[in-house]
Amino acid sequence: MSPTPDKKMPEEILLAEPRGFCAGVDRAIEIVERALVKFGAPIYVRHEIVHNTYVVNDLKTKGAVFIEALEDVPPGATLVFSAHGVSKAVQQEARDRGFQIFDATCPLVTKVHVEVAKLYKEGFEFIMIGHKGHPEVEGTMGQLEDGIHLVEDVADVARAAPRQTAKLAVVTQTTLSVDDAAEIAAAIKARFPNARQPKMQDICYATQNRQDAIKIMSPQVDIVIVVGSPTSSNSNRLRELAVKLGTPSYMVDSAEELQAQWFEGTVRVGLTAGASAPEVLVQQVIDRVKALGAVAVRKMDGIEETVKFPLPKGLRIDA
Repeated sequence: MSPTPDKKMPEEILLAEPRGFCAGVDRAIEIVERALVKFGAPIYVRHEIVHNTYVVNDLKTKGAVFIEALEDVPPGATLVFSAHGVSKAVQQEARDRGFQIFDATCPLVTKVHVEVAKLYKEGFEFIMIGHKGHPEVEGTMGQLEDGIHLVEDVADVARAAPRQTAKLAVVTQTTLSVDDAAEIAAAIKARFPNARQPKMQDICYATQNRQDAIKIMSPQVDIVIVVGSPTSSNSNRLRELAVKLGTPSYMVDSAEELQAQWFEGTVRVGLTAGASAPEVLVQQVIDRVKALGAVAVRKMDGIEETVKFPLPKGLRIDA
């Protein structure tokens, strides 16, 4: 990646605050690392522990084996569920196969699962706002055998066909765009006025904070770079939000993906990272942009996140 001669290149990098790892991702990675130390390799993980290529490859080198089907896990092995959560059927199959299980599901996702189970017992059906095929959506919908209907956009709301509308509740994937989810929730309310609205906290604090930072940062910069993997929902939403706000934006899995022409004619570069992207990748991007001419790196003022989630029992490493 070399700059084009005689083209104006960036002078300053504005760093979003907060950015990168959230408490749920920190916890999930620590669960796998502690299991490796305590029980030794291999440790099996159902699905990518978090949606980040660098993190997954790093854990692979330490002895984690990532699988999708439980039949690929040998009897008696230690199994970790990813941060996105799993269905009741997967939980039951894992128990039936006799694995030692550690659940790295983000506690904010678990909270949605608990709410769904509670309301289902009270006779509710559900409309879930989320992306089809995303593991978190499959996990949440898989808490029930029936009575949960997925909508991805406003058009889907018109097609939703619950059996009854007297007891209807709305839940959301935790990593959505706050604004998009609000628009779909409004369409649901218009069609089903009595539907119980999702709790404000359903979209996780980290997703909300990173999107709020983009809203503040976008008008101040000429381009936004989001560090995140293509499979990361919350990283994709950050890039989309910047574009929606009128700022050209690109998402990269690593500094190697940066292209010099993106920065031609720019003065200030905005830089953020999705909740599953480690800070080491952000620093590598900073180094690359500095090589193009940027000299100043300035941090935005932003919310300081102090949330920490406890680890599951059985992972204490004795001194």
